[in-house]
Amino acid sequence: MMAETDFDKAEKLYKAEKYEQAKPLLETVIKENPNHYKAIEYLGDIAGHQKQWDASITYYTKLKNQFPKNANYWYKYGGSMGMKAKSVNKFKALGMIDDIEGSFLKAAELDKKHIETRWALVMLYIELPGIIGGSEKKALKYSDELMNLSKVDGHLSKGYIDEYFSRYKKAEVNYLKAHEIGNSKTTFQKLYNLYLNKLKDKAKATKLKEQFEK
Repeated sequence: MMAETDFDKAEKLYKAEKYEQAKPLLETVIKENPNHYKAIEYLGDIAGHQKQWDASITYYTKLKNQFPKNANYWYKYGGSMGMKAKSVNKFKALGMIDDIEGSFLKAAELDKKHIETRWALVMLYIELPGIIGGSEKKALKYSDELMNLSKVDGHLSKGYIDEYFSRYKKAEVNYLKAHEIGNSKTTFQKLYNLYLNKLKDKAKATKLKEQFEK
């Protein structure tokens, strides 16, 4: 009963983004109940927010091993590994790539509608050099899957690929489509940044901002 009470308090603090206060309560919960998997997941998420990648990897490893058919745990594990790879030297990061890619592919296979995983694969294949598995063709495969799941994410991901390769006019077309459909802060920001920083078209950026603020 005490553990449940602690968990309820911790969950409220976590949802209020008071991670420092939630963390010791969650640690108490799993000390008393090592198989409280929601508490373990929250601790993994908090470690991620605090950029403590080794800790988040440890928590998510336990979850994916215990629930090997849960796509979200594979995705979170792969994400933590990816962030750690960005924080270590390139030689060490190279040794982590197969594990990162494998985790995202596993998550995509387990859940055909997992949008975040498909985004992760698009970004992974675009950012990786070709010599170690990077490929625009592979990225486009998951961008097409995103398009089938969500038109906004589909056009945003295609715009992201075009922008990465400096095809700014094509990126504009995709970001415009995404913004027409979604009209969200995210779609606005992508298009606004493209106008301002890549196309260097301040007039279009200003007009877009005025329309969005209305």
